[in-house]
Amino acid sequence: MSKAYDFVSSRAAVFSAAIMAAMLLGVPHASAQQHQASTSIDWVALAMGAIGGLALFMYGVGILAESLKQAQGGRFQALLKRCSSNRFAALASGTAATVVLDSSSVVIILLITIIDAGLMPFANALPAILGANIGTTFSSQVFAWNIDIYAPVAIAAGLLWKVLGKSDKAKQRADILLGLGLVLFGLNIIGTAAEPLQDHPEIIAHLKQLENPLLGVAAGALLTIAIQSSSAMMGIVITLAGGGLITLPAGVAIMLGAEIGTCADTLIATVGRSRSAVKAGIFHLGFNVVSVAFGVLLIDQLAKFGAATATDTGQRIANAHVLFNVAGALIALPFVVGLSRLLDRIVPERAGEDTPGDAEEAIVQGA
Repeated sequence: MSKAYDFVSSRAAVFSAAIMAAMLLGVPHASAQQHQASTSIDWVALAMGAIGGLALFMYGVGILAESLKQAQGGRFQALLKRCSSNRFAALASGTAATVVLDSSSVVIILLITIIDAGLMPFANALPAILGANIGTTFSSQVFAWNIDIYAPVAIAAGLLWKVLGKSDKAKQRADILLGLGLVLFGLNIIGTAAEPLQDHPEIIAHLKQLENPLLGVAAGALLTIAIQSSSAMMGIVITLAGGGLITLPAGVAIMLGAEIGTCADTLIATVGRSRSAVKAGIFHLGFNVVSVAFGVLLIDQLAKFGAATATDTGQRIANAHVLFNVAGALIALPFVVGLSRLLDRIVPERAGEDTPGDAEEAIVQGA
């Protein structure tokens, strides 16, 4: 994991909490009329609940990501290398690693470090990057299942296991359970704190503006960059949507923006790396930007799919997320060889820089 990535991630919770505080504390002062309309809401309690929930949520995300990386990171790093020569196996391994590690960013950064070490041609990592995009939709489904009511059980069990566990492996697994419990508990607190806003027409009207695809995408991208996790962003969106604060079109637009925002940390991870590693980061960004552009054009169809497959708004957004990422990855998969050639022209290798084998030949033979 790069130092730059750790630097940004360690400040994500503080930055995102500041954004939330500014939004929530600033609302009552927007105008005298708005202040009068909001007298029934305890804004201080609402802000404290939202900030506290967000802090717990981000702390849980950090514990979960780090403990999963320690427990499974090496295993999946080996899996990604082993499956890289076959595009379908690489797609599946990228998906599986992201589901287990609960972070597409962690998986893609693992791939970047493997490429930078000269252990894999960058082109062979492209299907795994597509797979990581598919894998990240699993957490959206988990958030939409409303299992946050069991968060205290997971936290208590994780703490007890951590105290009683004697081996390092047991403590790592306890941290995974504890982190998951904190993530779900933080989401529950955020949802509870936001409940009074359902009866606040000014807030509803403001959030409804995010139905404009460009505004929604911009908001999703910026907030995802702030908290450095598209899964975390989706968790917050699905929670607020379940409380009636975010509509389906707005949620889908924010989801599309999160796909762009998640590229920030992987791009940071390429700083100072080899050209091959940089090309992998550029592919991730380019693919997500192009797919989001098509997603904006087809946003009504994504929303209709979500509406046809569920009744709860949060679940609808999660289902649209699955369709968007699975379809995008499967459409792009046959073109990874051509895209690798294009990136070779755009970002040529430095003179004297070693490259690990013939990437195109490896992919073609493995397909």
